[in-house]
Amino acid sequence: MSPVILRFAPSPTGFLHIGGARTALFNWLLARNRGGKFILRIEDTDQVRSTKESIDAILEGMTWLGLDWDEGPIYQTDRIALYREHADRLLREGKAYYCYCTPEELEEKRQKALQEKRKPKYDGRCRDLQSPVPGRTPAVRFRAPREGRTVLSDLIKGTVEFDNAEMDDLVILRSDGWPTYNFSVVVDDATMGITHVIRGDDHVNNTPRQILLYRAFGYPLPQFAHVPMILGADKARLSKRHGATSVMAYRDMGYLPQALVNYLVRLGWSHGDEEVFTLPELIQKFSLENVGKSAAIFNPDKLNWLNGIYIRREKPETLAGLLLPFLQKKGLIPRSEGWLVEVVKTLQERSKTLVEMADLAEFYFRDDFPADEKAEKKHLIPAVKEPLEVLAARLASAVEVEEKDLEEIFKEIVAQKNIKLGSLAQAVRVSLTGKAVSPGIYEVMRILGKEEVLKRLSRAIGRI
Repeated sequence: MSPVILRFAPSPTGFLHIGGARTALFNWLLARNRGGKFILRIEDTDQVRSTKESIDAILEGMTWLGLDWDEGPIYQTDRIALYREHADRLLREGKAYYCYCTPEELEEKRQKALQEKRKPKYDGRCRDLQSPVPGRTPAVRFRAPREGRTVLSDLIKGTVEFDNAEMDDLVILRSDGWPTYNFSVVVDDATMGITHVIRGDDHVNNTPRQILLYRAFGYPLPQFAHVPMILGADKARLSKRHGATSVMAYRDMGYLPQALVNYLVRLGWSHGDEEVFTLPELIQKFSLENVGKSAAIFNPDKLNWLNGIYIRREKPETLAGLLLPFLQKKGLIPRSEGWLVEVVKTLQERSKTLVEMADLAEFYFRDDFPADEKAEKKHLIPAVKEPLEVLAARLASAVEVEEKDLEEIFKEIVAQKNIKLGSLAQAVRVSLTGKAVSPGIYEVMRILGKEEVLKRLSRAIGRI
């Protein structure tokens, strides 16, 4: 089997969005599954909208997701001479022609067609022009066939046929000498030896034009696979109103890259009933045969569920490093690396994102946390004041706070004062964390340390 060559070719007119990231992932996975090559190409010929910031954002997003490339980034702006050479070849062979129509003339024709309820398309005015029009710099148009049908054999959508009479003579070089999308993408894919083109199905209508260009050049066709769109819960195309669409926004919201990769691949691809895949497993199992034909629905709750799984699976030491920027954003500074690892261990089972973990960790770092008034009213009652005072006295005489010792101390106090263990534990929990729900109270006390526990207990006792 000959090696496959795939590419991801974003336009740098904004950030790397969720749909683009999934396209990149599918291309990357097939290349890795088949032992082929993955090329990153930047389609930056839109001189107005392409920006360096967008290029940097795309590269940053790809790197964060772990989608490495074997070749590139290759910039279309470095290949302008190649596109012009290909346009000249079509002109020489009579497969393209110069078009002298002005933008104003073309717009007038478009408006007239719309008024007459006709499909706007170029009328071929310059198709058989015998001589140049003085004073005008021409564009170059492809001489498309006006009869017959163009057939797309798509690996996902199946066979799709297009009537050539419905397609017009597309511009391949603008009058300023810059190539159009449909032309440059064919030249690039053909000269790079791309074997598979995986992209969103919003590109389906571009494909017959590209197939005609491949045939005009005599280049072999790649295999096309058009992936259904990603929709919001309301079945509309995913957009900002459904929440974040930028890949890096998900990093900033506390998602792990491996969780987002796992989630993205499941937006359209399946392997039985499995939901959770490591990257090596995805590489081994991925195939286009298991990509569905229906649009995928973006479900934030499922992403949260998956991210929670990856947080629980991650090493606490790794999570501590990832959590640090989120803590620093809140002005929270850990006592030490080892101490932060212990904090993380108590929160892994409870956190779906790193943002949530940073919020849950706040009481470890500061004693001026907002207290839950309802919890205080319920648990900090006169009946627990004396048991709390006894606990404080016992802790004051202890060398340090150890979990095994704490359990014995609690048991002795509840037996001595004839109260329930839950009543004392909840009173201590609210005193130390301000909440009725927290990690295990003995763990919390050990991590806070003797001095901090005594300070917070004293404050709570004073308020009863």
